[in-house]
Amino acid sequence: MSKKGIIHIYASHNNTIILLTDITGQETIAKCSGGQVVKAQHKEGSPYAAMKVAEIVADRAKEKGIYEVIVKVRGQGGIRSKNPGQGAEASIRSLTRAGMRIRTIENVTPVPHNGCRKKKRYRGKKK
Repeated sequence: MSKKGIIHIYASHNNTIILLTDITGQETIAKCSGGQVVKAQHKEGSPYAAMKVAEIVADRAKEKGIYEVIVKVRGQGGIRSKNPGQGAEASIRSLTRAGMRIRTIENVTPVPHNGCRKKKRYRGKKK
């Protein structure tokens, strides 16, 4: 019987961060972000960076004997964008290619219940 883990994917439009925890979610096993694999800052949120990050986390998971995972995807949420960035899909695809067995994929983006007010919209120059 292989050990299980939880992979938390935070995918904004500017970056992708992947965190691997044990099944309780308390102990961090591996962590990697787009800035660790790509030199240019504007490419941190790209699908290529997310793919490389997922490969690194999958390798560390295999070292610890974890082959079965639950994936929790999170966008920015709150008063910002509710849908996750382009790195989320690429990282999930890369995890399956790396040999991880995915049990479930869950969206855990925080949604406000009429909390903070949104920023005033910028209108541009008046002519």
